[in-house]
Amino acid sequence: MSKEAKIIVGAILAVIALIAFLILNPIVKIDTGERGVKIRWGAVQDEILDEGIHWVFPQIMYEVKKMDVTIQKEERGASASSKDLQIVTSKIAINYHLDPTRVNKVYQTLKRDYSDRVISPAIEEFVKKITAQYTAEELVTKRESVKQDLKRALTENLNENGIIVDDLFITDFDFSDQFNTAIEAKVTAEQSALEAENKLKQVEFEADQRVATAQAEATAIKIQAEAITSQGGKEYVQLKWIEAWAQGGAKVPQFMTSDQGGGFIFNMNK
Repeated sequence: MSKEAKIIVGAILAVIALIAFLILNPIVKIDTGERGVKIRWGAVQDEILDEGIHWVFPQIMYEVKKMDVTIQKEERGASASSKDLQIVTSKIAINYHLDPTRVNKVYQTLKRDYSDRVISPAIEEFVKKITAQYTAEELVTKRESVKQDLKRALTENLNENGIIVDDLFITDFDFSDQFNTAIEAKVTAEQSALEAENKLKQVEFEADQRVATAQAEATAIKIQAEAITSQGGKEYVQLKWIEAWAQGGAKVPQFMTSDQGGGFIFNMNK
């Protein structure tokens, strides 16, 4: 074979090899936030492909399914009955992700239909179950406890299917119009009762203040009387009148007589 013929044959073989490579496509790229599930002749394999470039050969024997392991959101509305038989309509949102170490099992049992086949039914089931454990009023006043109970139940259930719950949110609780009206009436009554109680306390406080003031004045008068008695009684009072008069007290009477005939003070200005 001549040199030129060898070159032509080599070129043809290279082209054939390139075409075969492209057809077989042994290189698989797994993007960030994904995992690869290897399937050989229709059977899911134990090996899980991490992020990056992987050599899968011969490609004709294998198929690689990419699974999203980033955090995803699922939101569902559900109706249930409370412990006191009130109809409650709620909206639940969960953040979740597939367990990267079990995506092959997830694909094997659910493929990519895990949202409709597992998550949504679980939300509806456990909303009904948890809601039935609380009264309608408790669903409002103990919202955090309701959330934690629901999250715990969903976490345990979905984890069995390789789905990890990251967080749960109760975005809405809605009751019947009759129940909402009853709640508003109850709140109004409680506010009115509290207002009346506060007014009563204010009245009692003001009455106590008046009693205390009167007691203080009575005590002061008693002390003054005792002091006057200790200073000579009637004579001490007369002396105080004279002192006030001497200081220019124009309002002090010009005359003062004794009711017991014990003498009198007459016009001292003359």
